[in-house]
Amino acid sequence: MWTGANDMTATIHAHRFDVRSLTMTTKNHPPMDTLSLDLLRLIKQSDPDVAALLQAEAARQAETLELIASENHVSASVMHAAGTWMTNKYAEGYPGKRYYGGCEHHDTAEDLARNRAKKLFGCDYANVQPHCGANANIAAFMAMCDPGDRILSLPIKSGGHLSHGLKPNFSGTFYEIHDYDVDPDSERLDYDVIAARAHEVKPKMIICGYSAYPRTIDFARFRAIADEVGAILMADIAHIAGLVAGGAHPSPFPHAHIVTTTTHKTLRGPRGGLILSNDEEIAKKIDRKVFPGSQGGPLMHVITAKAVAFREALEPSFRDYAANVVTNAKALAASLVEHGYRLCTGGTDNHLLLVDLRPRDADLTGADAEQWLETAGIVTNKNGIPNDPRKPMVTSGLRLGTAALTTRGMGTSEMKVVAGLLDRVMGSQGDAAVAETVRGEVRDLCGAFPLPH
Repeated sequence: MWTGANDMTATIHAHRFDVRSLTMTTKNHPPMDTLSLDLLRLIKQSDPDVAALLQAEAARQAETLELIASENHVSASVMHAAGTWMTNKYAEGYPGKRYYGGCEHHDTAEDLARNRAKKLFGCDYANVQPHCGANANIAAFMAMCDPGDRILSLPIKSGGHLSHGLKPNFSGTFYEIHDYDVDPDSERLDYDVIAARAHEVKPKMIICGYSAYPRTIDFARFRAIADEVGAILMADIAHIAGLVAGGAHPSPFPHAHIVTTTTHKTLRGPRGGLILSNDEEIAKKIDRKVFPGSQGGPLMHVITAKAVAFREALEPSFRDYAANVVTNAKALAASLVEHGYRLCTGGTDNHLLLVDLRPRDADLTGADAEQWLETAGIVTNKNGIPNDPRKPMVTSGLRLGTAALTTRGMGTSEMKVVAGLLDRVMGSQGDAAVAETVRGEVRDLCGAFPLPH
């Protein structure tokens, strides 16, 4: 039974005495898939502590509502593909050009992943080796820019990502970063202002794609701006990749010169990175900057799981999933507005909501809301809003996403229920009795919509 972050040690200890049965402790949740149970039994033989921790985490995920916009639940096939014999092998280089022998099957796995990614996103080139989205961005920056070159991007305070120019990050350390910002009133991108800023800065690269922007991105307009100033257009679609693949958001192709993304989030794959392009010369540069430029041996077990996830995303059912993610986000947004919360930009076009908590309660912070909600079994993250007067570790906002709840099969009626649960916890100022009551309702809701297995 998951009882909150502060009780993790006690929870693991409790699970040590339950591991021998290795069934989910949630009353309404069905048992794990057979392979998961077999793996836990195997791990228990050599390391009971880790087996207990894994079961505790499985129970936590099964019994909580995952509303962090950058997280999702993978299928059992994706999860187990990442834990196979493919982990035993070094495969530096690329298919057919490895620095080690014995890579025959690793070549096949990487080719499967690359070809499926190209088909999924409708492009000519894919590099599936980046370990994460930030590594994909590192390789893209190195391939397209020289140290000191100017890059134009949205700052993290307005919904950008830390790898797009934050000072302590590699991007802010080695490149001259200039900002464009959202409109202070609408909180949306103003493309005329962005164009003017591009003409002023004359950047080598313009970045679009964000971590907390709930509206559709006009990639065609961004390309027109880039062409006006002779810049490279890079689209970081880490958050919306699954929506793009599923047809629920416009594609960055054929507009972007280079596209980077993670493979988890809305794409519902393992944690990793991916780089895409239609330009043959860019592709050659990217390959060199991924390996040997910024990484050594690729994580072939993760690449194998990426191949599985891409195949799943090519199924017709994934288009339904992507559409439902957006429908659910709109339903959750509407319900929260009914409860008195303000949504930045006035709503959402994608999977995420950026909630301004102050109209509901002027003293309510994102940090408090995150902590109270987790006690009640609802996992979220505090997030700054445009022009936020509070510090980044406090914030006036909460970022919510519907990708994981949609994976569980929840629909618009459940989004109304979830909005009500959120409001009851935050409206009570984290009252312990209210949180405990909501916790029970969360368990029941999770039991009715179990994790994929």
